[in-house]
Amino acid sequence: MTHGWSRPWSFAAKNLLLDGLVSAIATPLARWLADPSSGIFHPLWFIVGGGITLCICGVIVRMPQQYWRYSSVLDLRTITMAALLSAASFALLLWVTGFGLPTATFPAIHALLLIVALGGVRVIVRLRATRRHQQCDKISEDVLLLGSEERLDLLIRLLKSGSSQHYTITGLVSSQRAFKGQRIHGYSILGESADIASILASLSRQGRRPTHLIIADPALEGAALMALLTAIDDDIRVVRMPALETVQPTAKALLQPISVDDLLNRFPRTLTQHSQAEMAALIEGKSVLVTGAGGSIGGELVRQIAAFSPASILLLDNNEYALWSISLDLSERYSDLRQHQILADIQKRSSLEHVFDEFRPQLIFHAAALKHVPLVEESPCEGILTNSIGTRYLAECARDYGAEALVFISTDKAVYPSSVMGASKRCAEMYVQRLDRQARAGRGGLRCVSVRFGNVLGSTGSVVPLFQRQLARGGPLTVTHPDMTRYFMTIPEAVGLVLQAAQRGTTQNRSEGDESELEQRLRSGSIFVLDMGEPVRIMDLARQMIRLAGLRPERDIAIRITGVREGEKLTETLFYKGESPLKTDTEGLWIVTPEVPEDEAFMVLLDRLEQACHDGHIRQALALLEEAVPDFVSKRPLGAEEAPL
Repeated sequence: MTHGWSRPWSFAAKNLLLDGLVSAIATPLARWLADPSSGIFHPLWFIVGGGITLCICGVIVRMPQQYWRYSSVLDLRTITMAALLSAASFALLLWVTGFGLPTATFPAIHALLLIVALGGVRVIVRLRATRRHQQCDKISEDVLLLGSEERLDLLIRLLKSGSSQHYTITGLVSSQRAFKGQRIHGYSILGESADIASILASLSRQGRRPTHLIIADPALEGAALMALLTAIDDDIRVVRMPALETVQPTAKALLQPISVDDLLNRFPRTLTQHSQAEMAALIEGKSVLVTGAGGSIGGELVRQIAAFSPASILLLDNNEYALWSISLDLSERYSDLRQHQILADIQKRSSLEHVFDEFRPQLIFHAAALKHVPLVEESPCEGILTNSIGTRYLAECARDYGAEALVFISTDKAVYPSSVMGASKRCAEMYVQRLDRQARAGRGGLRCVSVRFGNVLGSTGSVVPLFQRQLARGGPLTVTHPDMTRYFMTIPEAVGLVLQAAQRGTTQNRSEGDESELEQRLRSGSIFVLDMGEPVRIMDLARQMIRLAGLRPERDIAIRITGVREGEKLTETLFYKGESPLKTDTEGLWIVTPEVPEDEAFMVLLDRLEQACHDGHIRQALALLEEAVPDFVSKRPLGAEEAPL
């Protein structure tokens, strides 16, 4: 407790002592100015009395709490009040003691001299602090500012508001249409953002090349931001101004690094009140099961579903720590929500039957999967048992125990699959869609909604966390092929669209008599595909992540080409050629109608595939997977029948 009060008290006491000393000097000086014939020397009590009265009056108006180095015009009002009170109090003291006023003008002269003396001391302290700050800032950073005119105005004000880091502004670049040569706070607009390369070349020729580019435009994201960074040399560091809502009126210019989300994400989609109401109608008051609840997608599904007040939520995962983590997170966010943690493996039908028999979930979101392509290539039977057979077990349990709907999370790797992981997910897609068509044909039973999308930022095993870990270790960053591209989306955006797809896929005929192509496709059991935007070149991503860390590609951090791994493709696609994608009435969602096997031969194949995987016959399992998914051809070398696992 003593420590907590000592610093504020010593600060105020120091100010009070200094103000009293200034007043002790000003009081006899005011007497001499009011009556020069009386001489400059005065009794000691006269000097002490002037200091004491100022200290008392200063405490009353809270003058000791002032920071002298930050004194402003507003502080002058406090100083004036203290000076007037002190002069009046000292005059009253003279009258009470019988000493009498030196002259009638003495109180006014005394007050004015106190205002000048107390204010002047503060001005001197502030000027010295400013000069010392400028001397420390002789080594400055040359910066180029980019943004709209309103944002540039605010950013310049922030940079000049006393930031500890001094910046020399070399010029402005407008993110809007602007006239070259216009000036803001005396700094010229050198051109538009599309001209950034030529602007930097011109500044280099003039010897004014900036070390930093500061972006003040929050709308500059995604492909446009990636293109801008590509046009800028690697030795120029790029940072951005914080959002307006985070900038306080007295804030210093706190600049933020550009995040990976800024590079890869499109403008965030916000749910309308109508969409929120529809999803609440789907989830509220129901028992919801999420498989793979401890994973990246599963965990976000749990968090977003919990916001719509389900009656209970079942968290199923085969990873003990991941299950504990998401359960703890959910408890902290929604303490009143009823939840159950289920440690189980979807490869075991008996475990799933026990879960459905005990909890009777009404909605199932199936995010459990083995998704790491090279690892599944090494253990293909495990991948097939989880991604294909496990999905079948789950769907059949949902159907047999009267669940309303199952939402299956698929992947772009299921389109023209080149890996066991992709082929096993495509096989699961086909089974789920077959089950859904049967339910719709009978106008009842389990509704199955499949949602297909690409990579999500920050998911377990994805490229962005890998690059971040490699950066932390000093590199190199490993890229399998210089031309490899991937689709990216943030986890919250992907999950939000999955929930909207679940709602749209389980609700049809929004208006009576609607026979639109969209409604016809919904009735036929189509697959939803998320709008992933434009694919990103992984080599460009690696270079920009190095730059975002304030380093230079190939100079500070190397990039090493390691070669395409087994089962990987250079490019991914979200649609088969014959699927005819159609935009839905929900922004960010497409719908496709894939070919689905209707005969029983497919089910026989699944039975044989299940048995081969359980027996550990890898070669036979891969041959059956190729038969079930005709587009897939395994690249695993063929040899003698492999021993059971």
